Amino acid sequence: MNDKSRITEEEIDDAVTAQADDDAAWEQPVRVKRATLIALPLPSDLIARAAFFARLHRAAKVEDWVKQIIEERIDMEEAAFGELKRDLVTK
Repeated sequence: MNDKSRITEEEIDDAVTAQADDDAAWEQPVRVKRATLIALPLPSDLIARAAFFARLHRAAKVEDWVKQIIEERIDMEEAAFGELKRDLVTK
């Protein structure tokens, strides 16, 4: 798309504001289902170690602490992967 045919955020805002009360201008609402939860069987010794560190970090629930740790690790892995991809592209 070239720059001449791009619309600005302000133009988008103006169009949305103008159509806000016109029900015919809007599509049907989108229904989104929450992702189903999965259970991961973990060895009892790993659960005990996680519980120890969750208490050490004053987490209210072991599950919340484990979720936070997994999210942090995935963020680190995504960052490392992105850096590796950038390095491969520049070589």
